Amino acid sequence: MPAGASRKRERQYEHIKAGLKDRGRSEDVAEEIAARTVNKERARSGEAKEASRTSTDDISSGRRGGLRSHSGSKGRTKEQLYNEAKHKNIKGRSKMTKAQLEKAVGR
Repeated sequence: MPAGASRKRERQYEHIKAGLKDRGRSEDVAEEIAARTVNKERARSGEAKEASRTSTDDISSGRRGGLRSHSGSKGRTKEQLYNEAKHKNIKGRSKMTKAQLEKAVGR
């Protein structure tokens, strides 16, 4: 976490990191995604000294994740489906299309 981050942001970072690790992401990847997410939220709320235009104008991280966590207009990403197939030990998953992965994981 960046120096000067609030306790709230530190808890948020740990929560995001733990969730990503539970879903099979490596420690390094989980740390990077959690840090980027928290930094974006800090920029959106005016807590950061500098902020890119995309950090402040883009859809919030929580909303974006919520849109992809269920079967919305497009449902989960191919990567999310692939990771679930990997977790379920489904053979041939690397050559499957998104539609095939959706059918294979059964949701």
